Amino acid sequence: MRVLICDPTDPESVERMRAAEIEVDVRDDISAEELMEVLPAYDGMVVRSRTKVRAPLIDKAENLKVIVRGGVGLDNIDVEHARAKGITVLNTPAASSASVAELTIGYLFALARRIPDATASMRAGQWEKKAFSEGTEIAGKTLGLVGCGRIGQEVARRAAALGMNVIFTRRTPTELPYARQVSLDELVRTADYISLHVPHTPETHHIIGAPEFAKMKDGVYIINCGRGGTLDEEALYDAIVSGKVAGAALDVFADEKEDRGKKLFTLPQVIGSPHIGAGTVEATERVGAEVAELLINFYRENYSRG
Repeated sequence: MRVLICDPTDPESVERMRAAEIEVDVRDDISAEELMEVLPAYDGMVVRSRTKVRAPLIDKAENLKVIVRGGVGLDNIDVEHARAKGITVLNTPAASSASVAELTIGYLFALARRIPDATASMRAGQWEKKAFSEGTEIAGKTLGLVGCGRIGQEVARRAAALGMNVIFTRRTPTELPYARQVSLDELVRTADYISLHVPHTPETHHIIGAPEFAKMKDGVYIINCGRGGTLDEEALYDAIVSGKVAGAALDVFADEKEDRGKKLFTLPQVIGSPHIGAGTVEATERVGAEVAELLINFYRENYSRG
């Protein structure tokens, strides 16, 4: 079996695949145009969030048998089209959950205490003690999680340990000892902080938009370390300008190629990062290990020499 690694993957995990007699080529900076040309020669491919696997690419890759997404979401892959062509699609949903959850918690503190602004002020040689002495504690505040799967539950567990009152929305009834399930309407009306942790689907597109902002408390904070497109960025901009939203922290954006939230970052109340939620050494190692295990098992089940 011949596999193409299209995005950065833990080197030790690549060697594990090769040791299992899988032929692996690493081209983790390959362009979309190059991928279209070379993929037909491969039986499998490994991607993370950078590489998009859409229908035209799938149709061109006549030998493709398996796609492994190193990470949680599958929104960069046309999954139904791939499976209709007989291609197995796998991912590693648990490997990066802790890293994304920790970034979310980090943003809670950064917003509450205006840490990035204070740092920028210090770098400018200023000593604005009074200006930055009006932060708030997160203990006792209500954190509303829009979505509460693996990552949401990791966030909820950590936030509850910090003394926050955690509420969440989820399609299926779920009992958690450290959080309470509520409707989306109750969540947006009562939360002091709202954090999004849902995949981007037609059902969740702009799940937080102008109607939801209108219902929120004045001075609410918004965090999105989940998926771009679930948050209406234009409506968020307007809500910040109006004073409804006190601040926002964003790791993901609707358009991560061109726009990248540029309008939002003209506002001093917005802080963010370039989609680094899973970008830790530990998560990279766990993702790589799980990718290797998935591919090795697929190889043994489908290419066994008996």
